[in-house]
Amino acid sequence: MDFLDEKLEEYLEVNTSEESKELNDLSRETHLKVLRPRMLSGHLQGRFLSMISKMINPKYILEIGTYTGYSAMCLAEGLNPEGKLVTIDRNDELKPILSKYLMSSEYASKIDLHFGLATDIIPTLEGGIDLVFLDADKPNYANYFNLVIDKLNPGGFILADNVLWSGKVVEEANAADKSTQAIVDFNKMVNDDERVENVMLPIRDGITLIRKK
Repeated sequence: MDFLDEKLEEYLEVNTSEESKELNDLSRETHLKVLRPRMLSGHLQGRFLSMISKMINPKYILEIGTYTGYSAMCLAEGLNPEGKLVTIDRNDELKPILSKYLMSSEYASKIDLHFGLATDIIPTLEGGIDLVFLDADKPNYANYFNLVIDKLNPGGFILADNVLWSGKVVEEANAADKSTQAIVDFNKMVNDDERVENVMLPIRDGITLIRKK
């Protein structure tokens, strides 16, 4: 679902700082060779992720859902010089493109890439997280939130992607559509959680910016 007129989308991108050549190359190759390229963050959202990271200057980023590494590269732009980024994906078939771009980038030495189930890996990670980017399977969004919230520093942030889910969150509920219901439930859970404050932003497919009090 397109939330904005195509010309407005183009205007937004034209008036947003350019992505790097490496990110542009990664985006092109993802669209040419990888299934479901719409999962890639893309220019506008990528610059937003980079800007948030630069504002926070985190020492410890956790990304849940690596895909081809575009968002990780954007988030890494704001890492503290002594920082690290831990990123998790369950699809190890993405290794070749991740090796070519993410793990060959200038940030490679700061990136810890895991393959497997995030619900198994997150409990093994140390705490002290400054920034989380949540962009993985929707039925587990609530589980991921509950697993990371106690590992997140007070004043730390979670960015949850796809919270509008192509506009399905405001359509009549379909009992068979588990992903949509999971997003609806997650959005309500976050909004009702007194440990955090949050703002939902209509960027691309929707991003909720969550701050731990």
